Amino acid sequence: MRRRPQSAALTPAFLSRAGSEKTVSTAAAQSQFHTDLWLCFTVQNWILDFGRPIAMIIMPLEWFPLNKPSVGDYFHMTYNVITPFLLLKFFLILFLYFTGCFTQVKDEKMPYSGWLLLGPSAVYYWYLITEGQIFVLYVFTFFAMVATVMRQRRMGFVLDSNGRFLFYNFIITLGLVLVWVAYLWNDKVLRKKYPGIIYVPEPWSFYTLHIKGS
Repeated sequence: MRRRPQSAALTPAFLSRAGSEKTVSTAAAQSQFHTDLWLCFTVQNWILDFGRPIAMIIMPLEWFPLNKPSVGDYFHMTYNVITPFLLLKFFLILFLYFTGCFTQVKDEKMPYSGWLLLGPSAVYYWYLITEGQIFVLYVFTFFAMVATVMRQRRMGFVLDSNGRFLFYNFIITLGLVLVWVAYLWNDKVLRKKYPGIIYVPEPWSFYTLHIKGS
């Protein structure tokens, strides 16, 4: 019996190429940019955290008697209810999440939606970091992220779109904090209010001392 010739679709070269393409497509699907997650975090941070003192100023006092929770308390409670559900998706621990944001797909780029969210998210991080108690933790986390990126690059891995978003956030935030500190470096009033080694004035202190009074 004459042997049937092997189909080109079943040659080892084709199988190898098909397996490689499947691996690349799987990696790309796994590293999809989570627009919904970052959008939810950005919106809830701006409204429920940054907007809390603004709402307390705008809302009439008669709406919230002293024997009942204030509008700020409601914002705070809502923030604490919503945030855990967002964290359950994959943002449980910031650095551990970042260590998983690496891929071998060299040409992956952050989408346009990520660039749009980068500015508001970084400004919120700046607002959060200028509550000086967490500044040291932020700096150590940033250096750990840089070390992780350098180590992964030596192993042939690069950041995916979510990792780039988080890493760029930290870089821009650090720049904003340095500009903020440099601008207020010679402020004698704030120097007395923040006499410690780490001088990171809070935005609301600057507003109260220099803007509200004028």
